[in-house]
Amino acid sequence: MNRFEEVPKVTDPHASGTAARSAPQGANWLERMFKLTEHNTTVRTEVIAGLTTFLTMAYIIFVNPSILGDAGMPKGAVFVATCLIAALGTLIMGLYANYPIAMAPGMGLNAYFAYVVVLGMGYTWQVALGAVFISGCLFLVVTVTGLRELFIRGIPQSLRTAITVGIGMFLALIALKSAGVVAASPATFVTLGDLHSAPVVLATLGFLVIVALDRLKVRGAILIGILLVTVLSFFFGGNKFHGVFDAPPSIAPTFMQLDIMGALKGGILNVVLVFFLVEMFDATGTLMGVAKRAGLLVPGKMERMNKALLADSGAIFAGSLLGTSSTTAYVESAAGVQAGGRTGLTAVVVAGLFLACLMISPLAGSVPAYATAPALLFVGCLMLRDLVELDWEDTTEVIPAAVTALAMPFTYSIANGLAFGFITYAVLKLFTGRAREVHAMVWVIAAIFLFKFAYIGGH
Repeated sequence: MNRFEEVPKVTDPHASGTAARSAPQGANWLERMFKLTEHNTTVRTEVIAGLTTFLTMAYIIFVNPSILGDAGMPKGAVFVATCLIAALGTLIMGLYANYPIAMAPGMGLNAYFAYVVVLGMGYTWQVALGAVFISGCLFLVVTVTGLRELFIRGIPQSLRTAITVGIGMFLALIALKSAGVVAASPATFVTLGDLHSAPVVLATLGFLVIVALDRLKVRGAILIGILLVTVLSFFFGGNKFHGVFDAPPSIAPTFMQLDIMGALKGGILNVVLVFFLVEMFDATGTLMGVAKRAGLLVPGKMERMNKALLADSGAIFAGSLLGTSSTTAYVESAAGVQAGGRTGLTAVVVAGLFLACLMISPLAGSVPAYATAPALLFVGCLMLRDLVELDWEDTTEVIPAAVTALAMPFTYSIANGLAFGFITYAVLKLFTGRAREVHAMVWVIAAIFLFKFAYIGGH
């Protein structure tokens, strides 16, 4: 879902000329495994790139337990699952696909998992994990069979763009609620919260710091913002400090706790469909975008796209076994590419750093929801930039996209946004005599959602 503008291929001074060819003898096995010389890079450059990528996405180890914890999942176990699946998925991406792309539980899908499927629709988190597992299996099947191309070509660009924008707006609403900036109102549904409260003030400060640091190109801007608000919460928010380092909590409360049969019996076809569609577009869009920045498209295509998608789909159902929502490729990997990362060694470094994070569980447990809210709001704001890709002159394209994006936050459901968007798109094309422009896949998905609303009901 995340896309990148065209930028010049980045050249790192440490990866040029003879530098890439003068690797020490001990690095020979790394050369053979990752083809460093072929990609015009060095071990040092790849390590720096891995550290850069990690700093830009390490916020997930604090944000994911906070979000899934709201769904009743044990935060300690989720923290461990997040670190483990980020390390495992990224390691597979690096060793199997040899791409400098990191993976972790996806933003947006974790919010859908917690606030819609569990809290909104009333399913247990175990059943929700079962739905994630099934979606991962479907993703694997369409990748292995080559059906992925059919899905990607079948969904119009306007709706794919709308999914990104809608999830961004959904994340922004969750962030404002967690920070206390917006509150419930019986008269107007939502209203302004108490702007004098410590959570609102600290979250606002954290958000502004993140934006400023990002603009100044400070690595780890989001992570710095979260840690700053957390530290200030000990002095002004009544939060308690529990230390930084300790042995990791037990993963037993979430490990292998998924309920696959419950997901199959629960009539949550639309939930599985949402997980699957968002995973598909998120993974493909991010992989292509990061590979483009790294100059790894030959010609215009990823040579090892299937391997990358297999790593992605494998991480999804492995994550459901460990106890976390859908895993996906992270757009923050572009930061590492910008620092010169070109091979899977970058990803291996990121994986090692995520494993090291297992020892900071006390710190993760001390991070309040209003400290992660600025990160959610910042990510959500950035996702709105895809609006420029819409063709605003064609109402049969832009109106379904707008409906999709608006319905997600206003119905508090990514599923409803997708449903309204697909149905609107198909009907408008039909009513304007342009039905032939609609791919068969759109008709199928629209029919599934329409059937769900007509005979099962909406959530």
